[in-house]
This record gives sequence, structure tokens and C-alpha cells, in this order.
Amino acid sequence: MSFSRYLVHRRLLLHLRNCPSVNTSTSRLDSQKRLVSTSNRCRTVMPAWVIDRYGNNDVLRFTRNAGFPVIHYPNEVIIKVFAAGLNPLDVSMRGGYGAATLTMRRDPLNITQSGSEFPLILGRDVSGVIMECGLDVKHFSERDEVWAAVPPWKQGSLAEFVVLSANEISHKPKSLSHIEAAAIPYVATTAWSALVNTGGLSKDKCANKRILILGGSGGVGTFAIQMMKAWDGHVTVTCSQNAERFVKELGADHVVDYTAGPVEEPLSKLEKFDLILDNVGGDTERWALGLLKPWCGAKYVTLVTPFMQNTDTLGVADGMMQTAATVATKALKHLIKGVHYRWGFFAPSGPALDEVRDMVDAGQIRAVVEETFRFSQVPQAFEKVEKGHARGKTVVQISQDGL
Repeated sequence: MSFSRYLVHRRLLLHLRNCPSVNTSTSRLDSQKRLVSTSNRCRTVMPAWVIDRYGNNDVLRFTRNAGFPVIHYPNEVIIKVFAAGLNPLDVSMRGGYGAATLTMRRDPLNITQSGSEFPLILGRDVSGVIMECGLDVKHFSERDEVWAAVPPWKQGSLAEFVVLSANEISHKPKSLSHIEAAAIPYVATTAWSALVNTGGLSKDKCANKRILILGGSGGVGTFAIQMMKAWDGHVTVTCSQNAERFVKELGADHVVDYTAGPVEEPLSKLEKFDLILDNVGGDTERWALGLLKPWCGAKYVTLVTPFMQNTDTLGVADGMMQTAATVATKALKHLIKGVHYRWGFFAPSGPALDEVRDMVDAGQIRAVVEETFRFSQVPQAFEKVEKGHARGKTVVQISQDGL
């Protein structure tokens, strides 16, 4: 190319660069790029606690090279974790509980090889700040403080970042710190699923309803007490003598000590109930449904089901068939007696957490934190949860000085 032609091309390029239409197009492209990614720098790894196999506390491993979560769908967000809550489910999952079902949920077409869930990150509660939003996220923005219950089939919150769907998260209560907020989402959505989705209760249909909570001093039980009292229900609770004062402070109207003898005897002397929430399981089904009001739409909802155990031992297909046969048989057996038998399950729900947030900020529900651990103390936190008998949530603070 001659020198004169070079000058002509150079001037043409300068003219195009200064052209308003070109500038407008360039700015539009830049805007679209910012919608796709708003990170200041590209990251591929992050600190996290992971497990590479199922087992006891020895399988927990800290790494600074866990895979950084990626937005795969336009309705997802990346959350920087400030605090994570531990639940008994995390201890069970560490040991392999529900592995068959959760693997199927993660990979329904069975494309990946066995063991592809590893390294697995546990932690079912999260409170933090949104760092990045997908293109279809409308009700949340970067830097919003949010809380959520992490579904068991997704990577958990014992990490610096976690990715969740926008319909699984909610704006954090303004009256709670991140540590306090991390004590609520999983037990709240589990109780909400059991009492509202399965039990049919609501704020407008709970006044003067008689509710029995079996095992009321655990995480789900303590939340259920507060929510039912916020909705003007009458709540009876079974717990140990040591927890009696605690559940009464949460609002329980009547408490029965299960350590004083067979609990069904004092309960049978009370007025019958509209709904029973069973957090205990075992042989409670044998006598609990007799405490319901017959032919009044009363329901027994248990959160202790053999579903995961069936799929773990029999395989997914046979386990699901066995589960369906079991629940159908029991439901029909009790239906002819005028009461409803139901199984309750955890269900992630941002809208449910919106309702819970309003109750928290109104002072109707309080966070119950048993103990807080630093990020470096995750194995000790698991030991705390594994011992049981806690009256509140075990929370892990995810902070830079704790890494």
C-alpha cells in the first residue's frame, strides 16, 4: 500500500471513529456487554469447604481452588456470601443421605459419570449481597442484600460465592444482620411448605385454629411456633422439659413434656386439633392422627418420610414406586376415618421469604442463633450440629479475615 493510500485510510478510520452514529452503536454494544458481565475481573476459583466423598467429619476439606459459580440461565444471580447456616440435613448429606435422588435432580439425563457431584459444597442457608445478575432478573440489582435457602441439589453456601435463581431469593430483613438472617431461610421455607403448601393454612385461615407441633424445639418447630402465633393460631408443642421455657417465650400456648412419659396420654385429654406438624417421626403416626378433628378437613403433615431412604436403597425408579405406594396406602387408610395424611417437603421459595421478611421486620419472628463460627471453623460447626439438642441455628460467618 502506497503512502498516499495509507493516509486516506487513516483519515477514513478517524472520521468513522468520530461519527456520532458509530459512537452510539459502540455505546450500545458496551451496554450490552455490561448486561452480560459486570465483574471487574475474571475469576475462576474461590475459597470453599468441600467434600470429595461421603463420610464423617474427616471428609471436609478447605480449598482456595473451588470452581467459581457461573450464571448458566438468565434468571440466575451470583451472591457473595456473608453468612451461611448449617442444618441437620447438611450433616446427613455429608454422609451420603439422598445421594441417588439429588444426583438424578442435578443430572436427570444421566449424562455425567458417577461421582460427578464432587467436589460438593454443603450449606443450605445464605445471607449476602448480589454481585451479578442474569439478563432476565427484574426485581433484584447488584449490591442488594438478600437471603435464601439453597436447594440440596445445588452447590451450597459454605463458599465465598453461590449462584441461585431469582425466584429462590428474597431481600434480607432490614432489622437483621447477615449472621441473624442466615439462621432462618431453610427452616422457614420448610415450615412454609409444610404448613401452607401442604397443610393449607394461611394468614387469613389460621385464626383460632388448633395446631400441634411435635418436636417444637428444633429449627423448623421454633419457626413454626412463631409463624402460627403471628397468624393468631393456638399452638400446642411437645418438647423436653429443658426447652419448655424456651418454646413458651416463642409464643407456645401449651407445652407437653415428652420426657415425663408417653406423650400421647396428656395430648389425648386436650381438645382435638386442626393440624399436626410432625418433626419427630417414628411411631407417632400410630397415635397422632387420632388427635385430629374428624370430618373437618384436619390434616396430619409429617416432615419425616422414607422417600430419600427408599431411593438410596432401592434405586430411583423402584424407590419412587415404593414411596408412592406407601403414601397412597396411608392417605387412603386415614381418609376413610375423616382425616388427611400428608408428607411435607422442603421447597425453595423467594415469595415465601418475602412474607417471612415482613413478619421479621414487624417483630413477629426472631432469629434464634445458637452459636457462630468463623469460616476456618466449619468442621467444629458440623460437630455442633451433629450433637443435636440445639435451641437455635449454627451459623458460619464468611468473612475475609476468616479465610
